Amino acid sequence: MIRTTLAAAALATVALGAQAQTATYAIDPTHTFATFEISHFGASTNRGRFDKKTGTVTLDKAGKSGKVEITLETGSINSGTAAFDKHLASKDFFNAAEFPTAKFVGDKFTFNGDKVAEVSGTLTLLGKTNPVTLKATNFACYESPMLKREVCGGDFETSIVRSQYGMTWGLNYGFSDAVKVVIQVEAVKQ
Repeated sequence: MIRTTLAAAALATVALGAQAQTATYAIDPTHTFATFEISHFGASTNRGRFDKKTGTVTLDKAGKSGKVEITLETGSINSGTAAFDKHLASKDFFNAAEFPTAKFVGDKFTFNGDKVAEVSGTLTLLGKTNPVTLKATNFACYESPMLKREVCGGDFETSIVRSQYGMTWGLNYGFSDAVKVVIQVEAVKQ
């Protein structure tokens, strides 16, 4: 009986220690940007970003695991040109009236040492969900001298095939089906 009680206490201590390693971070919208790049007839690159975004990250650095959820408001698309933004928000592309958000949920973290190397999950866009892996080109955590809290962040990239989400406008004109997605993210420990 004493051995069983000691074993249970040891397991509870290990479980509590493991839980203590997990931290929740809130996406800092002033240091987080989701942008896209698409070839324009092979001559130049069209770019845009979503100005409104929210999300959270749960990170267990010791256990090398985590979860991230980032939601983008599709109507907040910003290419720098009002007429192009209106077209991008229309049914031809993001259909912001019917699908006001796009969402990435990642639950498989791959680490290289103590740094996040990639996050795999799903992207839901235009009501369709497909697997996506975001590869880190940069990642670090630091103690913010202004916030007096830990901040973790990085630069992540992936490429999606827009027709997999039903976004096919312009393919017959020669616009690219491949879209590069770049996410710059910083999140503040809560």
